[in-house]
Amino acid sequence: MKYKIIIQKAAEKFLKKQPRKNQERLLIAIYKLPEGTDIKKLQGHNIYRMRVGNMRILYTVDEIIKIISVEEIDNRGDIYKRL
Repeated sequence: MKYKIIIQKAAEKFLKKQPRKNQERLLIAIYKLPEGTDIKKLQGHNIYRMRVGNMRILYTVDEIIKIISVEEIDNRGDIYKRL
């Protein structure tokens, strides 16, 4: 069964500020979730991160109701400050 993907406000805001090419790269990566490359579960958090170039996508997965919630998207240096 496919997952439903929800993009939260903060992630959407970052996405809209990006140049078109970055937006496309990020959206392609998001819609491949939960498959994809370079995905890690963050220690001490129930959240995963996916690397797309120098940007990171933080998301949660609800296996029971099959929902992926994209919480944050940001540059590598900034995203971990918000955890």
